[in-house]
Amino acid sequence: MRKKKFTAAALLAAALTLSACSSGSEEPGTAVSEVAPDDKAATVLDTPFEKPDLVLTGTDGKEFDLREETKGRPTLIYFGYTHCPDICPLTMNNLAVAKKSLTKAQQDELRVVFVTTDPDRDTPAELGSWLKGIDSDIVGLTGDFATIQAGARTVGISIEKPVEKKDGSYVSTHGTQVIAFSPKTDQGYVLYGEDATVGDWSADLPELIKGENP
Repeated sequence: MRKKKFTAAALLAAALTLSACSSGSEEPGTAVSEVAPDDKAATVLDTPFEKPDLVLTGTDGKEFDLREETKGRPTLIYFGYTHCPDICPLTMNNLAVAKKSLTKAQQDELRVVFVTTDPDRDTPAELGSWLKGIDSDIVGLTGDFATIQAGARTVGISIEKPVEKKDGSYVSTHGTQVIAFSPKTDQGYVLYGEDATVGDWSADLPELIKGENP
């Protein structure tokens, strides 16, 4: 398994990595990254993050308290949006494919949470429809943008409200990291970038589910 450990300075630099995505009316594909690059995927944090204190709206339209609903469970959190043409669908599809290699008990334990950074367009229904095409077990959350932005900031991720261009396309700047939270401490102790592949997730998920370093 590929891994590295962050110093505090390196953590700050990586956590603030942003992706500026531009999307028009086209729907995202279902591409899956299968070949792992040579650099490392898992980043073990020397100082773990506290889980964001977010109360948002789930795809069923009901209130979802992130901390309460995922307490004591291995949890992966990602901030993105459904109209993203590349990184967001790729990341979610890689995770969905890797989950299939887990036992049913492991799948039942794991919580994958997708928090939209484009709540104006990602209504509960829109978010639910998009996630259903990837993995219906992924928790989709939407709500007030300022609340989401503040929650992302607590885990070192900067996001900006999507901007509509004159041609009708949108530009959205958001983080590209998946943060793994331990079922033992509920703290985020491992970070993955956009280069994490199906192979990386398949190898690491069993350890993450146990709250161990991958």
